[in-house]
This record gives sequence, structure tokens and C-alpha cells, in this order.
Amino acid sequence: MRKRTSKRGAPLDMETRRGELEALFERGAFAEALARAEALVTETQEHPEALHWRAAALTELGRVDEALEDYARALEEAPDDVDLLLAAADCLITRAGDDREAVEDGLALCARGRKLAQRAGDTEVLFELLLLEGIGFNQVGECARALTSLDAALAEVPGALEALLERAIALFELCRFSEAQSAFEDILADTEDEPWAHHYLGLLAERRSDMKEARRRFERAQALSPEDFPPPVELGEKAFDQAVEAAVKALPAHVKKYMDNVTLAVEDLPKDDDLMGDTPPLSPCILGVFRGSPVGERHSILGTFDPYPASIVLYQKNLERFAKTREELIEQIGITVMHEVGHLMGLDEDDLWQRGLD
Repeated sequence: MRKRTSKRGAPLDMETRRGELEALFERGAFAEALARAEALVTETQEHPEALHWRAAALTELGRVDEALEDYARALEEAPDDVDLLLAAADCLITRAGDDREAVEDGLALCARGRKLAQRAGDTEVLFELLLLEGIGFNQVGECARALTSLDAALAEVPGALEALLERAIALFELCRFSEAQSAFEDILADTEDEPWAHHYLGLLAERRSDMKEARRRFERAQALSPEDFPPPVELGEKAFDQAVEAAVKALPAHVKKYMDNVTLAVEDLPKDDDLMGDTPPLSPCILGVFRGSPVGERHSILGTFDPYPASIVLYQKNLERFAKTREELIEQIGITVMHEVGHLMGLDEDDLWQRGLD
């Protein structure tokens, strides 16, 4: 095979360049890797492999939007490159933040790559794509589909810790609590210092009102991974109620008139009935819930609203765990009130997502 040449005609030793870049990534020298990759992109006139390397370096440096541009350009030239599909999907699903549209784009790339990996008999890449698919489906709340992908991943690589952990999380999100409990305990039997397993066992203990066990698990998770599990921000009952009242006062005037007929309450955690009332069930980590008929669907009885008023419930422990600071918690209380009032006004989850209230 002829060596690839640069713009000036000098031969490029791609194997050498590849080895140098791999070594830089292994050392965590991502800025230097980016400089090398940028030179390679120029010399090869934006060859897909060079774009792939630059995108990977940009991703590690947190420049995700630029990385996604490079991945898109590389995929235009090499749409069936399964390694490139995997890398681009990973960037979209695990690095693009809470952008639902990005996750859905990543899932589409996973589906394309999965078919190619199956056709090629590439078990390693197929496993990675199925695992990534499971993570993505969990992120967008399609946890039953996540289970299907994760079971398929574990069929390819039995006992893979990351897939077992993601599967246990899907079981928890689907409110299959006894199965989730067993799954997390099995993980800790093999890997006793897995912080996410301790955290979720804490959530399960909290739901059983076993606060001593919950505290022990949460403290263990925090000790193992303090960045992932900072102490929750706790407002206290009075301050929390004041924040809720302020959020209601901040509602638009045309919305406030409907709140007189709505029960607004604060509870620690969602009850099983709150979660199981929908199909699929709601996440145990929901921040709030609206129950009842939206404004436009209520029936008038003797000129008044229905005798069973709509209700909004905020879940204090979930909100306090969600926020990193007191200011963020107060802001999130306001967002959650607006989200549930959006349901009162007849908006669905897609409507709320488009308005930034998901």
C-alpha cells in the first residue's frame, strides 16, 4: 500500500503518527495531542482519521461543540467507519451535557454502528455501542429500551461492570426496586468500592425509611467519589416553603388565577402510588409531579371547578440532592414549579423541553 502524502508530497507515516497520538492520550497530554492532530488535519487535507484524532482531543479538553463539528465532517467522508461512529456517539451521549436532542442523535449513530459491527462480527465494538445505547436510553427516560440494549451488551461481554451498573440503574428507574436492590448488591459483592452502587442502595434504603442504612451508604459513596456525590443542600422546612411561595408569586398573572384551585404540597420523596400511576412509571428521582386534569380538560360543575382539585407536589429530598448550591436549589424549585404548572396548563414533556423546563 502506498503511503499517504502531505500537501507538499512528502510521505506520511500514519502508523508512527498514530502511535505518537495514542501515547499522548495515555499520558493525558491532550493539549499537545490537539496540536499534533491539528497539524495532521492540515497535512492530510482533513482526512477522516485525522479529524477523528482532533475531535477526540477537543472532547477531552471540554471543547465539545468543536469536537462534534469535526466528527460530523469526518462522518461525511467515512459514514461506515464503525470506530468513528462509536466515538461520535459517545461524545453526543456522555459529553454533550443534558441536551436531549444530542443524546437522540447519539442513539441514531449507535443504531447505525451496531448494524455495521454485527455484520463485521466485531464483538468489542458491538459491546461498546450497546452499552452506550443503554446509557443514552436511560438518560432520555426510555429505561425499558435501555434494559434491552444492556442485556444484549452483557450477552456479548458477560459480567462487564459498567453494563451491570447501568442495568441496575434502569431497574431502579423502572421502580423494580427489589430487582435493583439485588443487582446493586451483586455488583458490590464483586466490586465493593463502586460508589454508584452504594449511592443507589442509599436511595433504596431511604425509600424504605431505613435512614441509618441510607446515611451509611450515602457517606460511603461520598467518601469514594466526592465530586459525584457532594453533600446535599438542605434548606430546612421553613426556608424551603418560603422558596416555593416565592416561585408561585413569580408566576405570570394569567397563570396565577388557576392556582387557587390547585393543591400545592411539599413531601420528602414520591410515594409508590405517585410513581406507578403512569406507564411506564415515573422516575423515583423526580423533582415534582402534577396530578389531575389540565385546565382545558376540566369539567364545570354548577359553575365551579371539579370537586377534586388538581395537585402539585414537590419532593424536597430529590430537589436538595439535585442542586449543588443553595442558589441553584432555589432556582430549581422555581423551575420545577413552572414545569408542573406547565402540565396544569396542558403542556406535555416535549413542550416543556422546548421551553427549557424539562
